[in-house]
Amino acid sequence: MNRFICGLLTLLCVLLAAAAQSESDSDADSGLSIGVALGSGGAGGLAHIAMLQVFDDKGIKPDEIAGTSIGAVIGVMYAAGLSAAEIRDIFDDFSGSNLDALSKLMKRNSELRLRDLLRLDFDNGGVFDAGGFIDFITGKFEAETFEELKIPLLVVATDYWTGEAVVLAEGDLAAAIKASMAVPGLFAPVKMDDKLLLDGGMSNPLPYDLLADDHDLIVAVDVSSTRSAGEDDEPEVLDLLFSTFEIMQQSIIAARMQSEEPDIYVKPDTSDIRLLHFNRIEKILEKAEPAAQKFADELDAYLER
Repeated sequence: MNRFICGLLTLLCVLLAAAAQSESDSDADSGLSIGVALGSGGAGGLAHIAMLQVFDDKGIKPDEIAGTSIGAVIGVMYAAGLSAAEIRDIFDDFSGSNLDALSKLMKRNSELRLRDLLRLDFDNGGVFDAGGFIDFITGKFEAETFEELKIPLLVVATDYWTGEAVVLAEGDLAAAIKASMAVPGLFAPVKMDDKLLLDGGMSNPLPYDLLADDHDLIVAVDVSSTRSAGEDDEPEVLDLLFSTFEIMQQSIIAARMQSEEPDIYVKPDTSDIRLLHFNRIEKILEKAEPAAQKFADELDAYLER
């Protein structure tokens, strides 16, 4: 009889512990359906990693991600199952000049020389062939199609012929990411069916609107770069070209924000971070930390409701 009672008490303790764990897991999951938009912004988009780290710290996974350009690059890695820390490690080894850093991204073998990066692609409408970069990124996870991702992902590109945003959500991941980051004048456009696709930042640089009807909480991370004037600073030709692209993106975001805002809008400081500053990840994440902390506080406020 004593053994029976002891066994019964043990079973009761196990059931109570399991119930407590289930309640804890439910709390971590929050019960909210969360959609996250990761915006366009060149190397400044590495700040996305700091925001994804907030989700990891809280044991929460978004239910869906929408990404444009660098937001699509970071988004696909996270949607494929990599943690924010693992994504950071991938970008953390770069040093040297801007192009040196990019050259390590462009090829799997980091010992390749700079000239291995500069594969001119003028015939296809760009300066660089992004194929090596795409191989590098997609080589870090197993998924090859949208259907194989652990978190649903929407990738935004722009149709050259119509100027409209094109949302890619099925089929080949590599082609979609390549299209979304096809910055005019830098990377060649991507032919897909009857479309010629360019960087999604030209049409929808912060695609939170794609998530609005399907989730309880919409988080939008805006990494579009800001500029600060110096006493003797005059932008060089390339700076003017890419800054013009950034100004256009900021105008699109501002116009959209006037009609519909996300539940949580996160704007990390990306000032003085240029398009190819992938070698400055430490500085980028340091500058993003105040925004990440603010985001964490705002997320807590929603979870406590």
